[in-house]
Amino acid sequence: MRKLLMSSLVLATVAESAMATTPTGYMAIAAGNLKKAEATLSAAQRSGTATPEVLLNLAAIYQQTGRTAEARSLYAAVLDTPDVQMDLASGATAGSHQVAQRGLARLTPMAIATR
Repeated sequence: MRKLLMSSLVLATVAESAMATTPTGYMAIAAGNLKKAEATLSAAQRSGTATPEVLLNLAAIYQQTGRTAEARSLYAAVLDTPDVQMDLASGATAGSHQVAQRGLARLTPMAIATR
């Protein structure tokens, strides 16, 4: 199973041993260095090694830095791939689709009735 750490600021994924060679940007995100994480994740995406962890982390960075259209596109890309189960930092598990849907929900403005 893959590990996923969710925080209120960004999503960061950590892959277990099978994914250890795939750059997920986790260390840079955890250290607060979003610029370095974005460079790492963008390189992985360009090279064709974009796992759901890579896409989710890059989407979270885009979301955090106000690039909602780009974040929305990456969340949609995750939904177009097979669902991957991930371990959350809380000890629970969630699929990559569920995480992407949560990200999309945070991007969508809430409609409030005024009547």
